[in-house]
Amino acid sequence: MTLLLLIRHASTDWVGRGLAGRMPGVGLSDKGREEATALADRLSSLELVALYASPLERTMVTAEAIAAARPVVVEPLPGVLEVDFGLWTGQQLDALRQDPLWPVVQSSPSRLRFPGGESPLEVQARSVAAIETVLSRHPQGTVAVVAHADVIKILLATYAGAPLDAFQRFDVAPASVSAVQFQDGQPCLCLVNHCGALPEPS
Repeated sequence: MTLLLLIRHASTDWVGRGLAGRMPGVGLSDKGREEATALADRLSSLELVALYASPLERTMVTAEAIAAARPVVVEPLPGVLEVDFGLWTGQQLDALRQDPLWPVVQSSPSRLRFPGGESPLEVQARSVAAIETVLSRHPQGTVAVVAHADVIKILLATYAGAPLDAFQRFDVAPASVSAVQFQDGQPCLCLVNHCGALPEPS
């Protein structure tokens, strides 16, 4: 059995304001650094057999906080990189909500491609492939993957057996932990968007 922890990076100055996307140099805010420290404390009772992260600064720094007191090394996992939002990268959310594509993103994301970027279907394909590779490497134990909100929501929808168009129905807060247990290859969602003290390992 493998327990997969899907962890969103801690807060940045962009969270709730705009789409940082793959912009370089987007680190954690002061609040985010506090969240990352608290996150490491929340996970302290869990023994991790591996720790992966999207290679962007905010995810790597969050993962490094988790790894600080553990005998694990953070391994970059490009397949869970943030969505390529194309021309939407760096835009404020208030402005994007006026874009004719915005309602499609919310209700029918499988029908769209971000202007100059990738499609949610492509994000699903690459992120699921990355997770399946991780699971093949670690058929037992607890594995953590630090990634981004939309990537995690797409993975949760996939492993819940929900259509891609339902991924926006999941909420994934900064520094939240979601968990999927894999037994004989079958996924079972154990936690979604958990922001408090984690249950004791069973």
